[in-house]
Amino acid sequence: MEMVEAMALVSGRVEEEILLRNEYLAAENEILKSKINMPLQLNNHERIRLAKIAKRIGLKALREIACIVKPETIMEWFRKLVAKKFDGSMFRKYPGRPRLNRELESLIIRFAEENPNWGYDRIVGALSNLGFDVSDQTVGNVLKRNGIPPVPSRTQETSWTKFIKNHQDMIAACDFFTTEVITPVGLITNYVLFFIHIGTRKITIAGITPHPNERWMKQIARNITMDGWGCLSDCRYLIHDRDSKFCKSFRSIIASMGIKPIRLPPQSPKMNSFAERFVRSIKEECLNRLIFFGEGTLRKAIGEYIEHYHEERSHQGKDNVLLFPDAKLVSNQGKIQCCERLNGMLKYYYRSAA
Repeated sequence: MEMVEAMALVSGRVEEEILLRNEYLAAENEILKSKINMPLQLNNHERIRLAKIAKRIGLKALREIACIVKPETIMEWFRKLVAKKFDGSMFRKYPGRPRLNRELESLIIRFAEENPNWGYDRIVGALSNLGFDVSDQTVGNVLKRNGIPPVPSRTQETSWTKFIKNHQDMIAACDFFTTEVITPVGLITNYVLFFIHIGTRKITIAGITPHPNERWMKQIARNITMDGWGCLSDCRYLIHDRDSKFCKSFRSIIASMGIKPIRLPPQSPKMNSFAERFVRSIKEECLNRLIFFGEGTLRKAIGEYIEHYHEERSHQGKDNVLLFPDAKLVSNQGKIQCCERLNGMLKYYYRSAA
């Protein structure tokens, strides 16, 4: 009996001591927390340690003693610890189905863009003829991923770029550029009207004048539509901007010859990009580097540049080749020679005959 009483007395003192220690630790933690201005940054090992002990204590008791971290946060750490134990993603060999190779995906996009009326099955058939085995669902996923709509939407929309590409052999564009010429009476602005065939990039200088009035424009319209000679004889469309010099009578003569004039929207130079690019080329490579004394020198410089443009200059828009090359300029044998135009301002190279 005395032994039992002694043991009870000892256990009571031990329990009281543990309670006092816990009370002291809780008070100490609360004081330390009040002295810290910024939240504690715990590492993963410390979070795991607290989470394991907190799970054994329980949420109710944890609310009474936790000071540096909210009890809910500690329990959330424990739930993540359990979830991580059963997470097998790190052992996966690959994330889902393998993607198509770039060549096949590019081919699917190319077929859809070049053939707006081809559906998924039609593209699958064309790919099968080339030795590729894909499903119509795969084709649909590729097109959707690249922002290409299905056939009904594709066939209803025709962009300006596609229209130009599909009809480039029947379309010509025209525009003006200006150049200042020194004359006995001072500087005179000369207007140069040119036409460019989109398919071949052939340039025709229709006229140069300081006064591009309606009478002059009507004569130009007759010249360029003349059968067998005019630069528009094989064209069906003519693109031009809304410059007032392209007057109603000019457009009427063009239309009377079966050529449809297309007036572009205001402030849309990109829609006449081929003509705009030629203007930039002739300005940067020739006109801006010369001073002209009289209209004759201007005509000579433009004529020299047009010959250089057609026969001796490579064109990036046409696979970086010559437009209308002379046979001597495409030879692969012989000594390399340099030829010049306009006193060395324009240069080109070719191989002389062996």
